[in-house]
Amino acid sequence: MKLFANKAGMTSRSAIALAALGALAMVPAAAPAQTVAVPTAENPFGLPEDVTIFGKTDPDSRTATAVVNGFVITGTDIDQRVALVTAASEAPIAEEELLRLRVQVLRNLIDETLKIQAAEAQEMKVTREEVEQTYQQLAAQNFGAQPEKMDEYLLSIGSSPAALKRQIEGEMAWENVLRRNVIPFVNVSAEEVNDVLKRLNEAKGTDEYRLGEIYLSATSENREAVLRNVNAIIEQLQQGGSFVAYARQFSEATTAVVGGDLGWVRLGQLPPQLASVARTMQPGQLNGPIEIPGGFSIIYLINKRQVLMADPNEALLNLKQISIAFPEGVSEAEAEARVGQFGSFIEGLRGCADVEAGASAIGAQVVSNDQIKAANLPEQLRNIVLNLQIGQTTPLFGGVQEGVRVLMLCGRDDPPDAGAPTFQSVMNSIEEERINKRAQRYLRDLRNDAYIEYN
Repeated sequence: MKLFANKAGMTSRSAIALAALGALAMVPAAAPAQTVAVPTAENPFGLPEDVTIFGKTDPDSRTATAVVNGFVITGTDIDQRVALVTAASEAPIAEEELLRLRVQVLRNLIDETLKIQAAEAQEMKVTREEVEQTYQQLAAQNFGAQPEKMDEYLLSIGSSPAALKRQIEGEMAWENVLRRNVIPFVNVSAEEVNDVLKRLNEAKGTDEYRLGEIYLSATSENREAVLRNVNAIIEQLQQGGSFVAYARQFSEATTAVVGGDLGWVRLGQLPPQLASVARTMQPGQLNGPIEIPGGFSIIYLINKRQVLMADPNEALLNLKQISIAFPEGVSEAEAEARVGQFGSFIEGLRGCADVEAGASAIGAQVVSNDQIKAANLPEQLRNIVLNLQIGQTTPLFGGVQEGVRVLMLCGRDDPPDAGAPTFQSVMNSIEEERINKRAQRYLRDLRNDAYIEYN
């Protein structure tokens, strides 16, 4: 343990002892004694069940700043990083949840600092030019021909370009560290890859899932605190928070860099706890917290398809949208009558050839598109449309403000069956999983060796 001298010249250990003595003086004489516990496999520290705490301690209420091996993390750093996470949230965040979020962000900033310091210690420091290049690429992706708008946007949400650049530096530094210290020592044999390819061919036609995951590690000591953080993240995601943004900020898996995207996986490739949950999910659905060995996961089902089969979401559709609008100030009775007339017209259609002539008779508008990809439809409509036969329509949808409409399927070109994954793609998948596990252990060792002072 490292000791710090305080202003009076005593060590922090002496100061803690005096504080404990002061607390003891305030404990009533009749207070029950703590039960002496014997260390066991489940309780390695021999902690008593009835712990007496000296003074009021609430780690979530502690001032969220720290010094990591001499590098200062300020309250401003935390505020700006929190703003990056919460910018996509459509609902206000409760004060209690915001406090938990700040504590989690502090942990992330500590890990990020350790990653940057590890790269610097091994003479793999990320240059300012490399960070700036990546930053400009992100700006171009999000703001097109006006990348300078990135700076304005970050400042408008309470963050800063420096905060995002620091995150970029942390991700690039970690990639450098893993490239030297982890990746060269991960080996996958040809036999392992061929075995996976064989199982894939045997599983042709079964379901596979494209999942996003946010993973937070937990131990028996911090399990409850981590679980609270996971629940807080889920609440924000349910209120409109960006899964990709939260994964980049909070996930401890190496897939955090790509927003938690696990790619296409089969249930047999997942931990049993995740597999049993994913099996019942629909695209666009979020689920968690899911306790797995070593921590908790939140999973998001991005898409679903069948192994080595054509992905229906890649189908090109020929659709006609038939819609009616309502005049301003229309009464409820008039609107209901208009919808009833429209519904009767739709039921009477015998196919796509009837649409234009009949629509003009009742004042409906028709828009055709013969090159729309199924994946580009809203999730609520995609599965309905993909189950239609040629000439059939969706149920009516919409409202008075935006109009009532239906989609009619007039053609569908399915993609060819997906080819078997390549030898290299399977090898990359296995390597990624092993790199992820070793990276978690490497970061844990960095934490254990760190010199961290909380303020």
